[in-house]
Formats: sequence, structure tokens, C-alpha cells
Amino acid sequence: MTVLNNSLIIHPPGFYIIGFETFPFISVYFIFLSFVYVITVLFNSVVIYIIAFNHCLHTPKFLAVVNLAVIDLILNTCTIPSMIKIFLVKDNFIPFNLCLVQMFIYYSFASLESFALAILAYDRLIAICFPLRQNSVNTLQSMSCIISLTWSFALGVIAFTSGIMTQLSFCNSVRVFSYFCDYAPVFRLACNDYTMQWFAASFLTVMILIGPFTFILLSYVTILVTVFRMKSIDSRVKALATCVEHIILVAVFYIPLITIFTIGFYLRLIDPDQRVLSLSLASCLPPCINPIVYSLKTKEIKIRALALTRKIKIGTDQHKSKPLRDNTSFKL
Repeated sequence: MTVLNNSLIIHPPGFYIIGFETFPFISVYFIFLSFVYVITVLFNSVVIYIIAFNHCLHTPKFLAVVNLAVIDLILNTCTIPSMIKIFLVKDNFIPFNLCLVQMFIYYSFASLESFALAILAYDRLIAICFPLRQNSVNTLQSMSCIISLTWSFALGVIAFTSGIMTQLSFCNSVRVFSYFCDYAPVFRLACNDYTMQWFAASFLTVMILIGPFTFILLSYVTILVTVFRMKSIDSRVKALATCVEHIILVAVFYIPLITIFTIGFYLRLIDPDQRVLSLSLASCLPPCINPIVYSLKTKEIKIRALALTRKIKIGTDQHKSKPLRDNTSFKL
């Protein structure tokens, strides 16, 4: 128990995550999540490695790409290992302070994922609509500033919204119906007024999802206007082709999350079991899909990824052939 402003605030030792207790065939789902996590770590690590160790890729565009890869890696690492631990060890208890840490990390990097997609839309906007001014407007320094601002804003806002959770008393249930320490399911367990936390969640929904998504829509409206003013059909096709992968990322990330938060948080028309399953898929799949659909299909990264694969394969073949030569020389 903690005393705050002369009022008694009751903090429990921790919470119990019970989101998957009633799911049939849950073992199959966790095997799928394990596969998703392995793909996330492998492909995003490859993207980060390729961009970090190739100086010719140190450009504004690839700085935005590596920013997305780092965010994807941390976002899935925040939730999937703990979900698998709950399944394997059958221990769904999470201490109170660790719950707040997980909440902070998840929402910080979910926010940064949204901002990262908006930054990639900004990069496409400058490249297509202002090609002659691209090198002067979209510089490495300006892109670094934009990314730094989004990180500072996201971490600061989420630190505040997570911090105000300590003002709630939890004197009844400590069973969180979600797959991690989710913001709304936790504050709804409080036995004192959680109006401030509700407004914070509403603010987060607007700032994290609606704001960047609106910017992306406006960016693509401007891009389409510019493209249809081009006289050459080939130029139109080439310009639009550079946007297809990004549009897929935007659809995969925003449409499920906006639907879940609108129907689940505000209208409460979605079944709790369906909300947990849908939210876990909507959160875990984009970090796995992003490097496959976007990063590794970029020409510059694709060439270097294939070269890295061949290098690893040659090294493996040489390592396997060494014992054969040693045995031959021993017999002679």
C-alpha cells in the first residue's frame, strides 16, 4: 500500500494475465507465435546488419527503414516471449512494477511503429512530389531530427500515461483479460476513479493511430495528384510501384488496430476473447511482415541480402569440406 496526497492507494503485488485461458487449440497458436518471433528477429536483424555495415546505404530513406526494423524487433520482443513463457511454464503472474514496464515498452514502440510508417510516407512524398528538391529537403540530418523527435515524443507521452497508473487503487480483481499488461484492461480493474486514464487512452488512440494515419492518407492523396499530372504512363507506373509495398504495410498495421480500438475500447461491441486474439495478431504480425514485404524487397537491400546469403553458404560448404581433407591426408 502507498499513501499519495493523503489518500490510500492500494497497489497489489502483481497481476495475472488470463487472456488465453479459454482458447481452444491454444498450443497451435503459440507454435505459430514462436514462428512469427523467429522470422521477426531473423529478418529484421538482417536488415539492420545490411544497412549498418554498408555506408552507401546511409541515406535518409534507409535510416527510416532501419528505424522501422529496430522498432519491429523490440515490439515483438516485448510481448511474444512473455506469452510463450506463460504457455510453457504455466506462470501467468507479473509483478506490478514489471507490468508497468511492459505497458510502457509496448505502447512506446507501438506508437513508434505508427510514426515510422508515417515517416516512410513522408519519404515517398518528398521523392515523388518534389524530386528536384529531394536532396536538399530530405537530408540525413533532417531525417535524423524527425526520427529523434518521434522517439522523444512517444517515450515522453507513454511515460506520463504509464506513470498515472500508479494513482489507481486495485482492491478487487487483479486478473487482466489480455495477452499482456494492456492499458485499458488494467485501469478498468481499479476501484477508484480512472477518468484521467480513460482520457489518456483516448488521447493515445488519436495521437498514435488517427494522427499518423491521417497524415499518410493526405500524403498519398498528394502523391496521386502529382502522379496523374505526369505525362508519361511509364513514369506514373514507376512512381506508383514504389508505393505499393508501403501501402500494404499501412493497411496491415492500421486497419485491424483502428477497428479493434474503435469497436472494443469505445463501443465495447467485440467479444473479449475475439479482442485478445485479434489484438495479438494485429500487434505481432506487422513486425514480422514489414521486412519481408518492404525492406528486403528494396533493390539495394535485396542485392546485399543475396550476397550475404551466398557468403554464408560458401563459408558453410568450406567448413564441411575441411574434415574430409584432414581425413585424406591422415590416410596418406
